[in-house]
Amino acid sequence: MAETVSEPDRSGMEQSALDAYSLIVTSVAAELTPKVAAVNVAHRRFRGRFVAGTGSAVVFTDDGFLLTNAHVVGHSDAGTASFADGTTTPFHVIGADPLSDLAVIRADGPTPAPARLGEANGLRVGQLVVAVGNPLGLAGSVTAGVVSALGRSLPTSAGAATRIIDDVVQTDATLYPGSSGGALATADGRVVGISTAIAEVGLGLAIPVNANSRQIVAALLSDGRVRRACLGVAGIPAPLPPSLRQRTGRRSGLRIVEVVPASPAARSGLRTGDLLITAGGEPVTSAQTLQRLMLEDAIGRPLALTALRAGALVDVIAMPVELPADD
Repeated sequence: MAETVSEPDRSGMEQSALDAYSLIVTSVAAELTPKVAAVNVAHRRFRGRFVAGTGSAVVFTDDGFLLTNAHVVGHSDAGTASFADGTTTPFHVIGADPLSDLAVIRADGPTPAPARLGEANGLRVGQLVVAVGNPLGLAGSVTAGVVSALGRSLPTSAGAATRIIDDVVQTDATLYPGSSGGALATADGRVVGISTAIAEVGLGLAIPVNANSRQIVAALLSDGRVRRACLGVAGIPAPLPPSLRQRTGRRSGLRIVEVVPASPAARSGLRTGDLLITAGGEPVTSAQTLQRLMLEDAIGRPLALTALRAGALVDVIAMPVELPADD
């Protein structure tokens, strides 16, 4: 016979669960609030006027480097960072990458000890996360929620270039204007995302801390910018024919809907309507998978491409060029 739980016992269990939840959130808040700064920058606008912009930034090194969003710093090269203990210090921008919406700044004065960075690839839907930021300049604002979805895509743009940020973390931890650049952390206090956007009320997005974002941050620290390769195509996922599905075990390729004139793709012989199957021996199933190959080491190196055209496989060689920097 199944044992029943009395109403008082159930209430006690619920209270214990709430106490445990509160303990997690308060401990993460206590650890991260001192390490997340409110940043203020001045953005140049029409006719030379300046307007103040605000956001957040996370200390991630012992020597005063902070991680934030590229859209927070914009085209500014300096600003001020204010911490929860009341200290304020000027900072200068080390580098920004609009196509990943990440930027690195460096404080010109003392900063708290750095936050511990985690790994977003280990996140699970439903997992507890805590967001720490400075919405509307209100320092040390903390919200909690869960990972609502993983693998979301977020379009970004820089000048004429457009890119999709892969594997964006979606959370229901409430984000407000000014939270951008703040920390999204797991229950152990490790930062696994940098808050970047509010899609709508109750839905926030964060750039994941993973191997790709670490590589971007390393490039910003060393060079102040991120070099990327450019192929010169735009495409959408499209299903493979049944015969290729059976042979490759994959369901889709990338249907090319635009080939930029005089681009590496155009010179290679790729055409609008081709179904791109592989690039550099790697399967291409979406624009994101192709973008992952367009890193600095692909610039100026031959790239083997296989596409399906009129029922036949076509092999071509392209030579990606460097994606122009945003001016």
